[in-house]
Formats: sequence, structure tokens, C-alpha cells
Amino acid sequence: MSAALPTPYAGDLTPREAWDLLATDPRALLVDVRTDGEWRTIGVPDTADLVGDDADERTAFVQWTDAFGRPNPAFLNDLAAVGLTADEPRPVVFLCRSGVRSVAAATTATAAGLGPAYNVISGFEGDVGPDGQRGHWGWRAEGLPWREA
Repeated sequence: MSAALPTPYAGDLTPREAWDLLATDPRALLVDVRTDGEWRTIGVPDTADLVGDDADERTAFVQWTDAFGRPNPAFLNDLAAVGLTADEPRPVVFLCRSGVRSVAAATTATAAGLGPAYNVISGFEGDVGPDGQRGHWGWRAEGLPWREA
């Protein structure tokens, strides 16, 4: 049996662990890296009930790729525009549909000196289940707050 390799970012969180981090650290930011189309058709996490001075600004929407899967060349600039900078470290939790794009986003953010950066495993709606549908795992399946965009 081989030992697990360390991740190139702070680590993986379950959706519930991500919510708990956001709830207990008012500096933490949730960054949804799905596409605009996903936000509009599937819904978005809702952090409005979190405590802190800027509770309504605890979620940012920064696409990792566009709808055609092309990388967002302005990703790091977009993160800076929502207040993530290397000179002011703060926890950042990346979320995508199933926990794949968010790994790449967390890795890129960490390499740029941002974070600590975390990945939400299972993402917003998880992998496809045995019935061929999504939604069995992830943020929504855990019953965490979300809303239509």
C-alpha cells in the first residue's frame, strides 16, 4: 500500500466542512468556479446567513473555464478583483460541479500565493450516480443553503 501524495493546495473539504469553515471564519471566501450557464441553470450556494460584516460578500463567482471548456486566462485577475491577494492571506474554498475544476483552481491559487486554498469534494452536485443523474452528492445533496441565480 502506498502513502497518499500531498496535495498542491491546503486540502479537500466535504461540503459540510466547507460550510463550517465559512461559518466560523468571517475572512473565508467561497469561490464558485463553475460556468455562468451552470450558475443560471443549476443554482448557486447561498451564504447570506453567514456571520460577519460582509456576509453578503462571502461568495464569489469566477469561472475556471468558459462554457466550451476553454480556460479563463483572467482567472487570477478575477480572483484579485474579488479581494484575494497574496499579501493578505485568507482561506478560500473552491467549488465546482463535482470537485474536479475546483482542484485545478485551488492548485493555481496556491501557486500564486493565495489561500490557504481548499477544494470541496463532490462539488455542488457531485458525480453522476448509478441512475445516470447528478445530485446524489455534493453541496445541494448535503442540504446546505443554495438558491437559484
